[in-house]
Amino acid sequence: MADLKKGARITGATRDKLAADLKKKYEKGASIRALAESTGRSYGFVHRVLSESGVQLRGRGGATRTKKK
Repeated sequence: MADLKKGARITGATRDKLAADLKKKYEKGASIRALAESTGRSYGFVHRVLSESGVQLRGRGGATRTKKK
């Protein structure tokens, strides 16, 4: 997807294709940040496109805290 200019508005079929591509990669385990960097788009843009395409977004990573006994 290197043919997309940074900040260019993406609509219609191009957006649908990008959404399908991002959805596939996200479901295979790619992070939103990694997808944003690989497409040259912002984190927010990728997050919005994934949400619009009905992807179940994963929870935030990192260690979870548990109470010590």
